[in-house]
Amino acid sequence: MPILTDTLLKALKPPAAGRIEIRDDRCAGLEFRLTAAGAASWSLRFRDPQTGKPSRSTIGSYPDISLAAARERGNVLRRDVAAGINPVERKYKDRHDASAKTFQGLAERYMAEHARRFKRSAHADDRCLEMHILPVWGKRRYDQIERADVIELVEAIVRKGTPVQANRVQALVSMIFSFAVDAALVNFNPCSRLRKRGAETRDTRVLSDEEIRQFWVRSVLPPITRRVGLALRLALLTGCRSGEVAGIHRRELSDLEAPGKTSWLIPADRSKNGRAHFVPLSAPARAVVLSAFELIAGDAEYLFPSPVENGGPISGHALTTAMRRMAAKIEGAALKTWKADPPSPHDLRRTVATRLSQMGTLPETVSAILNHTRGGITGRHYDHYQRAAEKRAALDAWAALVTGIVEGKSGNVVRLAVTG
Repeated sequence: MPILTDTLLKALKPPAAGRIEIRDDRCAGLEFRLTAAGAASWSLRFRDPQTGKPSRSTIGSYPDISLAAARERGNVLRRDVAAGINPVERKYKDRHDASAKTFQGLAERYMAEHARRFKRSAHADDRCLEMHILPVWGKRRYDQIERADVIELVEAIVRKGTPVQANRVQALVSMIFSFAVDAALVNFNPCSRLRKRGAETRDTRVLSDEEIRQFWVRSVLPPITRRVGLALRLALLTGCRSGEVAGIHRRELSDLEAPGKTSWLIPADRSKNGRAHFVPLSAPARAVVLSAFELIAGDAEYLFPSPVENGGPISGHALTTAMRRMAAKIEGAALKTWKADPPSPHDLRRTVATRLSQMGTLPETVSAILNHTRGGITGRHYDHYQRAAEKRAALDAWAALVTGIVEGKSGNVVRLAVTG
């Protein structure tokens, strides 16, 4: 058995075929391997301390790991074997533990054991992680993330001009670490008592008549697909949330062949407050739904099927993206206000609520249309009246006003004769 030296190793030539294996006489089990391709590496041969079976633990390549370093590492591995530890199994366990200790591993546990189990907005958490957190922290050990790291992450988002998103990211990070504390994975939450980094203002955006007119026309023109544009139109006519509109299932719609009775029932598991929501569909809203059906295959389950997710619906984010793209096509008097304060799908919902109030709709009916949970013991626990008739009358009147605005016949507020 030769005495290995760096001079000897550097002088070795790759074999014509197969590989050369040379054992070191100064470190029992240490072996140098040189392949026909010229790849040189170190490994330690040993017997499993439990089974006695021959095994081999890779140490690394040569000359990245020198002869002296290979002997040192080999001696460490030999001591492990003498102590009853299989180096190969420990390496696998260490690699697995390291992966589980990453923030991505923690985030996956949070999504599986908490968000998808208890939160209707789990998809929003998933998207926030993918867009804002995992690209920065995915491979970091979560038990080494400190308060200063959270501030750095959030401040970077604030500097991009999206303070509200920065606060949402901070809130999600805090929820994930609260989950980790409860699961005994960490001892503290680095977000504890950390103030919001982004300054938020109360949203007051309501579309003007001219903006509504431009919105209606532009919503179904390129670069917006007609499918997404129809979803946006339905959001304006019903006041429903973008995610609720995007995910309409065929079975949620009733009486499509009966004008004046057509309705949409959002199931409890798709509504924000966990309560089923009855939405009467006005004649224009019914027309939008029928137009959407013309775009889909007969066996499609969703009114607005996703072009990328086979069998699923479009996402609420598709409506948000469409609203942003619409800005490039807005013209006339609406151009200045639209670009100064670009509206979002949620602003459509606020527009419906504001205009209904201006039209004289009772606050209780507006709340019912928005599916807001009424405050107080009576509202929360005893008053389950759905105000179906009042909602239909209000949404019919709102649809008539929208039609008048779009056709340029009326920009005036129409007062409703709605009682009780």
